[in-house]
Amino acid sequence: MQGLSSPPAAVDLKDVEVAFQLAAGGRYTAVERARLTVAAGEFVAVVGPTGCGKSTLLNVAAGLLRPAAGSVEIFGAPLAGLNRQAGYLFQADALFPWKTALENVALGREIAGMPKRMARERAQDWLGRVGLAAFAQRYPHMLSGGQRKRVGLAQVLIRDPAILLMDEPFGPLDAQTRQIMGNLLLELWSAARKAVVFVTHDLEEAIALADRVVIMSAGPSSRIIGDWRVPLARPRDIFEIRLDGAFHDLHREIWQVLKAEVVKSYAAA
Repeated sequence: MQGLSSPPAAVDLKDVEVAFQLAAGGRYTAVERARLTVAAGEFVAVVGPTGCGKSTLLNVAAGLLRPAAGSVEIFGAPLAGLNRQAGYLFQADALFPWKTALENVALGREIAGMPKRMARERAQDWLGRVGLAAFAQRYPHMLSGGQRKRVGLAQVLIRDPAILLMDEPFGPLDAQTRQIMGNLLLELWSAARKAVVFVTHDLEEAIALADRVVIMSAGPSSRIIGDWRVPLARPRDIFEIRLDGAFHDLHREIWQVLKAEVVKSYAAA
């Protein structure tokens, strides 16, 4: 009897190279020979020094950038054009200032053809899931930074994507709010188990959230140079997990690799 084959990866980048033509002539290679596999339901954090190509790799997975070499597969199928199975949460808010929180969250479903009433009922439900049920009629300027991030998260998750691509989503927030948002993200992720690719500069955040932490080298020609599985039980509380001895052991091990790349990046600046 033949064994069952394993399901295809949610994201599979194979020897991806991203290069840009320079205005003054010549070619700049941002990323080379990048290999990254993210299983369905897996949470992977990507960490590296500034300018190493973390966001570039995320844009390749989103179908916003076409690699110069290599291949991209989404659930076993070659990616052609935009990745319609992914939701993308950017560092900057993607909220329309003239629309309420409810209208911003409902918009994606309305554009997809869902009747307005149904879309707004679902939007209200998602605002409740992110703790903002009472803020549905507020405009973005009436919300705190953390509240706007919650609206943005609901805005992406209402579409029910199979993959979440997150580019420094909590970067502008203060340390306490980042931890609150991290716990909220873990709660929502645990309920639905989407595949997540989470880009961050913060190694502690990466370890606290992820199943695996991937390290990229300093650019140019950045590549993936390390991949660690996080041996911390779930569910996790970000406030508490940082006190765990295994957390500190893993942080120390990864930092020895990451520190060298950060130093290279600053030396080249």
